[in-house]
Amino acid sequence: MNTDSRRRIVRDILLQLPFMIWLVVLWMLLWQQLTPLAVVTGILVAIFVTRVFRLPTVELVGRVNIGHSLVFIALFLGAVVMGAISVTVQVFDLRRQPGAAIIAIPLRYADDILTTHVAVTASLIPGSLVVESDRDRRILYLHVIGVRTRDDVDRFRDGVLRWERRIVRAVGTPEQYRELKADVKRGTG
Repeated sequence: MNTDSRRRIVRDILLQLPFMIWLVVLWMLLWQQLTPLAVVTGILVAIFVTRVFRLPTVELVGRVNIGHSLVFIALFLGAVVMGAISVTVQVFDLRRQPGAAIIAIPLRYADDILTTHVAVTASLIPGSLVVESDRDRRILYLHVIGVRTRDDVDRFRDGVLRWERRIVRAVGTPEQYRELKADVKRGTG
C-alpha cells in the first residue's frame, strides 16, 4: 500500500469519525445503557453499518453565516406557521377542492448536501412534499396542494428557489456563495 492510499484511508476515517461516534451514541441510547459492552457492540455495529451500507464521503465545508442562518430560521418558522394555516383553511373550505400539482424545480446551486437541505425545508413547510430528487439533473419534484393556475405553480417554484438562495447564504460552500453573489450582481439570482 503506497503513501497516497494510506493518506486517503486515514482521511476517510477522520471524516467518518463524527458519524461513527454518533452511531455508537445512538446505539447506547437505543439500549439505554452506558456499559463497556454497549460501547464495544456500538463500535462493531457502527463499523458494520458504514462498511455494508457504503455512502460516499461527504466533506462538510464548515462555513456557517450566523446572520443569514438566523434570518433563515426566522423565515422558516414563519413559513411553517403560515403553511399550517393555509392547509387548514384549504381543508375546511368545503366549497371547493384544493388544487394539487407535481412541480419540477431545477436547483441552481445544488450539490448533494444543498439539495438535501432544500428538500427537507420544502417538505417541512405544510402543503408540499418531495416525491423525487433527480440527482444528476439537480431537479426536485414536489407534490404541492393549493395550486390552481400556472401563476400559482410559478410562485411556488420561485419560493423554493428563494429557500435555496437563503440556504446558500447561510451554509453554502464558498464557491456556491460566490456564484450566488455573481448572479445577484447580474440580476439573475
